[in-house]
Amino acid sequence: MSNLAAPELDPDELEEEAFDSSSQASSTQTSTLTWINWYTSLPGHDYFCEVHEEFIEDDFNLTGLQAMVPFWKEALEMVLDVEPEEDSSKIPDVSIVESSAELLYGLVHQRFIISKTGLSCMVEKYEAGHFGACPRVFCHATPVLPCGRADMPGIDTVKLYCPNCGDIYTPPSSKYASVDGAFFGTTFAPLFFQTYPELHAAPFFATNPPSTAAPSPSASTLPVGGPTFTNPNPHGGQKPALGRVYVPRIYGFKVSERARSGPRMKWLRERPERCEELDNVDWKGRWIDGAGGAGATDEDEDMQAGGEVKRGALFDDEDEAEEDEEEEEEEEEGAAAGVAAATATQGIGATSQGAVHAVKSTVGAGVSGSPSSAGRR
Repeated sequence: MSNLAAPELDPDELEEEAFDSSSQASSTQTSTLTWINWYTSLPGHDYFCEVHEEFIEDDFNLTGLQAMVPFWKEALEMVLDVEPEEDSSKIPDVSIVESSAELLYGLVHQRFIISKTGLSCMVEKYEAGHFGACPRVFCHATPVLPCGRADMPGIDTVKLYCPNCGDIYTPPSSKYASVDGAFFGTTFAPLFFQTYPELHAAPFFATNPPSTAAPSPSASTLPVGGPTFTNPNPHGGQKPALGRVYVPRIYGFKVSERARSGPRMKWLRERPERCEELDNVDWKGRWIDGAGGAGATDEDEDMQAGGEVKRGALFDDEDEAEEDEEEEEEEEEGAAAGVAAATATQGIGATSQGAVHAVKSTVGAGVSGSPSSAGRR
């Protein structure tokens, strides 16, 4: 048998086949890239998670947003990668639709991350450290969470919430300056740690970890994100709190709180040493019935006189109202004293005028009633 010769392939045909295969691969790549994938991959948008299209297609999740987003239909079609209708003459510019689509996605993102599915998506990013760490030194790089100061767009940019110190901070990079804080909202951060208490710090500062009975280093030296423990307070977290507070010193001596550079707001960072101490204070953080704890300072003891809690200017918001009332009373007393002084002055003036008038009348009567004396003269 004679072997059949292999057919010779034309180089031009090989180039065309290679071009067709590469074009098909590129078309499949572009077809899988959705608008949501593109938007979340932009610089500064790494705080966002990818909202599921099923969540956006549900009209119940979009309640009330139609009045807030211009070009609602076109923006929704752009977010869901729906081909727009042929009649697009009403739209002046595509950039307007893009800004509306970004606003729509941000408002939907605010609602998605407080759902069960959205929280599970954000907890993966949080544990991976995608949001950064707290800039406070004594928080020892505790992972932070994005949050907003308002639920309406256009008010403030996104902030970062630290679960250890309980404060919010501005993101370190300027690329987040264009991200609206309303796209995360005010509910997300507290609800996140209510749902996952094992990621939140305990409300008290335990000097010794509850897992070990032997003395060990303080909680400030423990690694952040260490092993969780069972918190006796069911409403608290399960991470060891880092309760160390910065103490300013000059030549080794503590600076008084009455000094210009004194730690006047130190009490904001302090934590109780035991969970039972939370029951000894009222809802304003003041000791109840003279109950003191190991963390009570001399000033706290001075404020407790005979079981009666004295109010301090830093701890009670009602002091401002009381000072205003005292100032108003002083002003009223001063006004009343001024009116009394003016009345007395007017009375003295009237009395003096009456006396002068009486003297004049007496003198006049005396002159007119003595013609004989005038004749003698």
